[in-house]
Amino acid sequence: LPGAAWAVRPRYKLGTAFRADWGTAGPGDPRDPLRIAFLCEYDALPGLGHACGHNLIAEVGAAAALALKAALESPVGPAPAAVQVTVLGTPAEEQGGGKIDLIKAGAFDGLDVVFMAHPSQENAAYLPDVAEHDVTVKYYGKASHAAAYPWEGVNALDAAVLAYNNLSVLRQQMKPTWRVHGVIKNGGVKPNIIPSYTELEFYLRAPSMKELSVLTEKVENCFKSAALATGCQVEIKGGENDYYNVLPNKSLQKIYKENGKKLGIEFISEEAILNGLSGSTDFGNVTFVVPGLHPYFYIGSDALNHTEQYTEAAGSQTAQFYALRTAKALAMTALDVIFKPGLLEEVRKDFREMKLKEEGQIYP
Repeated sequence: LPGAAWAVRPRYKLGTAFRADWGTAGPGDPRDPLRIAFLCEYDALPGLGHACGHNLIAEVGAAAALALKAALESPVGPAPAAVQVTVLGTPAEEQGGGKIDLIKAGAFDGLDVVFMAHPSQENAAYLPDVAEHDVTVKYYGKASHAAAYPWEGVNALDAAVLAYNNLSVLRQQMKPTWRVHGVIKNGGVKPNIIPSYTELEFYLRAPSMKELSVLTEKVENCFKSAALATGCQVEIKGGENDYYNVLPNKSLQKIYKENGKKLGIEFISEEAILNGLSGSTDFGNVTFVVPGLHPYFYIGSDALNHTEQYTEAAGSQTAQFYALRTAKALAMTALDVIFKPGLLEEVRKDFREMKLKEEGQIYP
């Protein structure tokens, strides 16, 4: 209703999440509203701050929702259906997968279309964000004096080093689109003590959940063989939430590009998208439960994400123009979903087809 306020729920499903709703339907309106959501990320990186620009993601999500509300309140004529606009604050994208926890808690139930936008070095309606699996590996050996009687020990650091090297050898047989990267978080206590405990943390990435399962098996064999070679015990623990690859929605992407071009956004070519690689995001999991759009936008800097230079760029005044322009393009796309006949059904069709295709690969 014109002038109606947002209904805000702090600590929504998670302690650091929130939800804000506004709608055009009045009390007692029998119409089932079209539910459109905008997502806000706001977590940062340890030591680097907003080196992935999540401050701008939050700004874009909130600004797009406010713009859509203002447009629906304007006297241009009523929408063909009742509309509910939702803003979801989604924490912990960088570690843990807050959106996945929110999915499990039912936060995305009933939503029709979900939007967010991510800062980058270029403008793209879609980039192939890949599936990702976290794994923590712990080796348990036996301590002993490293000089007096090392033969009495079982060296857990040897196991960690062998595992690291096993993965390095595996790289020759890895597909160009696979990624394995990690750190040794615990490598022992002192040089004169045979390490009885070591710990590694690795991230595994592949273009699809099917390929990710193949890569995971190969990597776990590398960890297990290192334990066997050294006589250590090994504990392999996967992260609680796997990040799924982002499912493209061609109908939403097409409309977003049309709107972006009207605002002066210059998009990279389809060839650049196909040949490019991106990171991973828990928005991928969202695209398996509701149609979604996850474009990338230039912020006026060539700095790379997850660097100190990008932290500075994301907090600059220059980035504001690009962020707000992106928010406007998202709001315009949401208006098209509301007002253009048949578009919503096309979006839903794309969603169903991509989901069936992906699940057919995972569960043939």
